[in-house]
Amino acid sequence: MAAECRNDPQAEPLPPAHVDLWAAARPDLRALMTLATALARDAGRAHVEGLQSALRIETKSSPTDLVSQVDREAERLIVERLRDLRPDDAVLGEEGATGEGTSGVRWIIDPLDGTTNYIYGYPAYAVSIAVEIDGQPRVGVVFDTSAGRLYAAISECGAVCDDRPIHVREQPDLATALVATGFSYEAAQRERQGAVVAQVLGRVRDIRRGGAAALDLCHVAAGHVDAYWELDLSPWDHAAGGVIAQAAGAELAFPRAVHGRGPAVVAAHHALMPAFLELLRETGALA
Repeated sequence: MAAECRNDPQAEPLPPAHVDLWAAARPDLRALMTLATALARDAGRAHVEGLQSALRIETKSSPTDLVSQVDREAERLIVERLRDLRPDDAVLGEEGATGEGTSGVRWIIDPLDGTTNYIYGYPAYAVSIAVEIDGQPRVGVVFDTSAGRLYAAISECGAVCDDRPIHVREQPDLATALVATGFSYEAAQRERQGAVVAQVLGRVRDIRRGGAAALDLCHVAAGHVDAYWELDLSPWDHAAGGVIAQAAGAELAFPRAVHGRGPAVVAAHHALMPAFLELLRETGALA
């Protein structure tokens, strides 16, 4: 069974698990983790404050691809602090923040993953921050603002949720696997994805669709679902969640999708992954 991740105010306080879990990590990675955590919590406060006033909503790539002033304010807070504290680092943010760096470190930021959920008040939205070193994602932090949970990982050193270690669920049986997915913003692509889901649904335990890719990957890491796939994602959608899923023991793959843009993102326990990938090929999601 996977370790549970609960935000229970009645639970007895536990010692910070990550103190031991990440003891072997390099000091620079621990420092990056500390900063990423602080930045995520700052952006989370912007989410909370944003709900106290009227949202200004616009569209981006399609009528269903929404953005609010809170997305932009949260990204501004993160990027301004990075420019003060780490001016030599590169930045890639969903809402347009970009900057080259000379340090070999790049911050990949989704300031509000699950914007549609946030606008509707559906409880699945988060801040997602990953840190790459020399092109390799090494640190991931996802602050689930809607639930007040913080997922974090240093690659190859383990993952936690609210300081409790988390692990992918060991699930070798595809027929009893709970699977998460998401859909494109483009209408014709959504129809194709829906046809795939209709076929997958009869071959697994059930399907979940949360609407926030970073959280879906964290849910694989914590054992809340057994597997996840999605098409048409950008780096900020999956970078931090991918670090967390892999550090928790999941296998992460980027196979070629049959339709859509770029590769698919697939995560599952290594014992489940071959059968899951084959199912996605048989149902027309993967090449």
